[in-house]
Amino acid sequence: MQGMLAQAVIYLAAIVVAVPLARRLGLGSVLGYLIAGMMIGPVLGFVQHSQSTNLMHFAEFGVVMMLFLIGLELDPRALWEMRNRLIGLGGLQIVATGAAITGASVWAGLDWQTGLALGMILSLSSTAVVLQTLSEKKLIHTGGGRAAFSVLLTQDIAVIPMLALMPLLATGSRLTINPDGSISRPSDLAKVASEHSVSLVEGLPAWGVTLVTLGAVAAIILAGVFLTRPVFRYIHAANMREIYTAVALLIVIGIALLMSSVGLSPALGTFLAGVVLANSEFRHELESSIEPFKGLLLGLFFIAVGAGINFTVLFRDPILIIGLTVVLMVSKGVILFAIGRIFALRKRAQWLFALSLAQAGEFGMVLTTFALQQHVLSTYLAERVLLVIALSLMFTPLFFMLHDALRQKLADRVEDQPADKIDEQHSIIIAGIGRFGQVVNRLVQASGFHTTVLDHDLKTIQLMRKFGFKGFFGDPTRPELLHAAGLETAKILVVALDDQKAAVHLVAYARKQRPDLFIIARARDRIHVYELYQAGADKIVREMFDSSLRAGRYVLEQMGFSEYDASVTEQAYYQHDREALRIMAQLWDPNIPTAENTAYIERSRSLATDFEAELIALLEKKRAEIKDKRIEPKASHL
Repeated sequence: MQGMLAQAVIYLAAIVVAVPLARRLGLGSVLGYLIAGMMIGPVLGFVQHSQSTNLMHFAEFGVVMMLFLIGLELDPRALWEMRNRLIGLGGLQIVATGAAITGASVWAGLDWQTGLALGMILSLSSTAVVLQTLSEKKLIHTGGGRAAFSVLLTQDIAVIPMLALMPLLATGSRLTINPDGSISRPSDLAKVASEHSVSLVEGLPAWGVTLVTLGAVAAIILAGVFLTRPVFRYIHAANMREIYTAVALLIVIGIALLMSSVGLSPALGTFLAGVVLANSEFRHELESSIEPFKGLLLGLFFIAVGAGINFTVLFRDPILIIGLTVVLMVSKGVILFAIGRIFALRKRAQWLFALSLAQAGEFGMVLTTFALQQHVLSTYLAERVLLVIALSLMFTPLFFMLHDALRQKLADRVEDQPADKIDEQHSIIIAGIGRFGQVVNRLVQASGFHTTVLDHDLKTIQLMRKFGFKGFFGDPTRPELLHAAGLETAKILVVALDDQKAAVHLVAYARKQRPDLFIIARARDRIHVYELYQAGADKIVREMFDSSLRAGRYVLEQMGFSEYDASVTEQAYYQHDREALRIMAQLWDPNIPTAENTAYIERSRSLATDFEAELIALLEKKRAEIKDKRIEPKASHL
C-alpha cells in the first residue's frame, strides 16, 4: 500500500512541478509531461522501467477516453461527410508511409516480413500527442487540424487489420494455420496471452471471428441507441452527481473490455460509442464526467513514455537512434506535405498537417510489443524501435513550435490563390464576413447601401457568391488590398475579423491612413475593446454583449420584474457599461497584467458599487413617474 502511495506522490508531484513550468516557457503541456517522466525515471531513478510499463497499460485509458469525447462531438452525419478524407487522405498516408519504410528496411538488409512490420508500426502517428496539442493551440477546427484528425482516425481503424496481419509475418514453425482458418500461436505465447487477457475469439475459425466482431460492434450501436436513454433517466431520478460519473466510466471501461475481448481497438470502440451518443440529451453530462479523468490519464500516459525511455540502449547507439528518429520524422513530414498538396490543402493547413503527424505513435508501441511476442521482430530491433517512437513523441512539440513560427511568417502572405482584383469601390468596407460580418452586411445592403466585402477565407467568399452576395478574396490587413477596396474614399470601415491581433493591426493602419474615417470594430472581450480603443476605433461592439443583455433581461422577467422594469434595468446597464469602458480604458495598461493592475481593479470595484446604488434609485424614480403621471409603461419586445 505504501509503495503504491509513494508512486502516486512521485507522479503527481512531477505533474505539478513540470507541466506549469513547461507551459510558461511556451513548450506546451505534452513536452512538460515527457520531461517530467524522464526526470523521475531514467534521470533520478524514482521509477523503474517495469513500473513505467505497468503504468502505460493503465494510462492508455486516457487515449480511450479522449476518443470517446471526440466521438461525442461528432454527429454521425458529419462522420459520413468525412468518408472521402478517411479513405483517401488517411488511407493514402498509411499506404505511402508504410511502403516507403518497408522499402527502406529491405534496402538496409532486413527481410521483407520485418520491413513490412516496421512499415505498419511506423506509419502510425500519435493520437494522444497530436489531438492534445491541437486542442491546446485551438487548431483542431482548422483545415490542417481536421485533415490531421481524419488521418488519425483512419490509423486507429487500421490498427485492427495490422494486428490481424502481424502473426502472418512470423516465419517457420512459429506459426500454424489450421484447416478451418484459425491461427495457432506457439504454446508459450498462448500461455502468456491467456494469463493476461480474456478473448472471445481465441481458436475460432475465421467466419466465427467475423461474426463475433460484428456482433460486438452491433451491440455497442444498439445499446447506444436504445439502452442509454432509459438508463440515464433512471440515474437522473436518483439526483446524485457521482452516479453520472460512475455510469460514464462504466460505459467507457465496459466498451474497452468488450473491444479487447474480440481483438479490436478499445479506442475505436469508445469512439464509435461516442458518435452514437452524440445526439443524446445526456451528452454534456457524459463530457463533464469523463473530462477530468481523460486529462489526468493522458498526463500519466505521457509521463510513462518519458519514464520508459531506455537510456542504456540510447547511449549505446546515440547517433544511430537519434539519426533514425530525425530521418523518420522528416521522411513522414515530406510524404504528408505531398499528400496535403494532392488533396489541395491550403499552405498553412499543409504545414500543420505535415508537422503534426510526422512522429510515430503510441499504437506503434503496442504493435512493436505484439510483433516481438510473435517473433516478427528481434529483441535488439524492438528495443530500438520503441526508443525511436519515444524520441519522436518528444520531438513532436518542437515540430509544433516550428509550425507556430511558420504560421507567423505565412500570416501576411496570400495562400494558394492570388487575391481577387477589386473592380468596384463603395463608401462602406466590411473586412471579415463570418457570422458577425454577414449580419452587418445583410442589414446594410437591405437598407439600400452598397458594400465592399473583403475576406481571406476563399470558401466563405465562394459560398457568399452562391447566395447572391458579392465579395472579394484576399487578406484585409494587406495595405495594397485595402487601398484597392477604396480606403481613400470610404466613409465607414467595419472590422469584423476573427483574428484579434489582425483586427487591432487593421484598425491602427486605417486610422493612420485616414484620421477622418469612421471605424466600427468587433471585439471579443473587454481587453480586446481596450486594444481597439487605443488603436483608434470609433465604435466597438463586443460580439456577445447585446445577446447577453437580452438573456439577462429575460432572467429578470422570470424572477418577477415587470417587462418595463427589466427593460429599464437592461438600458441602464448598457449605458453604465459603455461609460465604464471609457473610464477603464484609460487605466488599462497592456504592459501590466490585469490581475496586477491595482488602480484598474479598485476603479472597477467602485464602479460596480456605484452602479447598484444608481440602478435602485433609477427604478424607484421611474416607478414614481408612472404612479404620479399615470404613464403606461412601454416594454421593449425585441
